[in-house]
Amino acid sequence: MNRFAQKLEERSISFRRGRPEILQVNVGKLCNLTCVHCHVNAGPKRKEIMTRTTIDCIVDWLAKTEIPTVDLTGGAPEMIPDFRYFIERVKGLRASRHVIDRCNLTILLESGYEGLAQFLARHRVEIIASMPCYTAENVNAQRGEGVFDGSIAALQLLNSLGYGINSELLLHLVYNPVGAFLPGPQDELEADYKRELFSHFGIVFNKLYSITNMPIGRFAAFLRHNHQLQEYMELLVDAFNPTTIDGLMCRNTISVGWRGEVYDCDFNQQLDMQWQNPNESGLFLWDIDPDKIDNREIMTGNHCFGCTAGAGSSCAGALL
Repeated sequence: MNRFAQKLEERSISFRRGRPEILQVNVGKLCNLTCVHCHVNAGPKRKEIMTRTTIDCIVDWLAKTEIPTVDLTGGAPEMIPDFRYFIERVKGLRASRHVIDRCNLTILLESGYEGLAQFLARHRVEIIASMPCYTAENVNAQRGEGVFDGSIAALQLLNSLGYGINSELLLHLVYNPVGAFLPGPQDELEADYKRELFSHFGIVFNKLYSITNMPIGRFAAFLRHNHQLQEYMELLVDAFNPTTIDGLMCRNTISVGWRGEVYDCDFNQQLDMQWQNPNESGLFLWDIDPDKIDNREIMTGNHCFGCTAGAGSSCAGALL
């Protein structure tokens, strides 16, 4: 039962897309980490990665649009062989096109990725980095032993290149709760992060984004194992906030999978809720006209309560 659709109907809320402003591309599920909160089920043994042919098709489609921002995510997006090629092609279309890299930080220090941080800085790529806490205990519990120290070293490297300091080198951190609860107030968390990271490690950054853990993928399995899934779902449902609807990422973002499939958001992507043709075959990016998707109805499910609970949650943090 789609309780979220029922909630919208009860409140007579129309849930449709606006004009696309962000093309978010999930380039694959390969990752050097195996995080508890990961809704993608990413990890070192995953084989799903985007090919250069698919990258070319995506960039060729993008060239015909005015969409200003390309948001690269994964897995660890940097691990696909053509990651740098993808960024170079996007920047080659128009220098003003903005590229975001959703980075787990530790990949910047891995063997084989030398010079990656410098490459990102050279191309003015915005970095949104996962950092679920400012203490080693909580980070390592959620992301693996030693990840905290690696993340700190990577942040210090980025600061040395001007990230978080130079206005053209944006560095944002992402907070995810370490359990079955909602994030606290984002502005208070940001103040805590900035104070602790600077006082202990000399690290600076621009903004903190607090993102609610979604009850899908590996986090859903974690909740199920601990007999907390139903309790967490009820927490999300009870915290439904209709004023978050207008700011949801699915209103202005096109989500693309590693094979080029199209979805309303990255969470729908992980649940295989692909856009469909009238004949019910799946749509790929090159099948759609960006000028004809305004007002398209957004596909929903019970997981959507994760984005509308409390202050709301999006790829850019809290909505309210």
